Amino acid sequence: MLTAEGLVAGYGGSVVLHGVGFSVQRGEVVALLGRNGAGKTTTLRAVVGLVHVHRGSVRFRDVELVGRPPFEVARLGIAYVPDDRRIFPDLTVEENLLLARYASGREGPWDLQRVYGLFPALRELRHLRGTQLSGGQQKMLALGRALMSNPELLLLDEPVEGLAPLVVRQLEQTLREIRQAGVTILLADQNLRFCRRIADRGYVLDKGTVRLGGTLQAITSDEQTVRQYLAV
Repeated sequence: MLTAEGLVAGYGGSVVLHGVGFSVQRGEVVALLGRNGAGKTTTLRAVVGLVHVHRGSVRFRDVELVGRPPFEVARLGIAYVPDDRRIFPDLTVEENLLLARYASGREGPWDLQRVYGLFPALRELRHLRGTQLSGGQQKMLALGRALMSNPELLLLDEPVEGLAPLVVRQLEQTLREIRQAGVTILLADQNLRFCRRIADRGYVLDKGTVRLGGTLQAITSDEQTVRQYLAV
């Protein structure tokens, strides 16, 4: 579904990614692993057109993404949930959700009722503004808003950062349900336990380079890799 090859990208004159390559097959959950500053977020942002790509290719269903503005990438069927959520603080929960549906221009099975079914708390909070939500509630809203665009591929940046263990477990079940609904997931996180429970495969990034790729079980069972690239 998604293939990146030789990706060189960064901000202004600064290069962060140095030839990154990876692939995501339809129906998979794939994790980008690495410490803070490894290049995980920049990789996701390069896919959706939020950073400058100097060289390389990103193809989504055989469509080249490099050079396309973010709104075009979104309308092709890719939704991005950044680590800072970026919800509209002055809009209500329901207005945030509906705006995503209207702006995407995409039809599909994800509507208000289905999102509320996945996140019952959002139904109860639907009249509250973004500024009135807790951090965990904002993460639910950001994920629900992404689904309202009816994506084929969902990109998640640090989805469990700052969440309590019980909330992390609830999110894991939610992501399984999203996957079962036919949405492919690419996520970036440094929480190895979470990634091992949810992802099929992973890529270890360090200093903007892919150091290793494989199943999560193989990656996390390699003590040297964990110690060198993943241990905090």
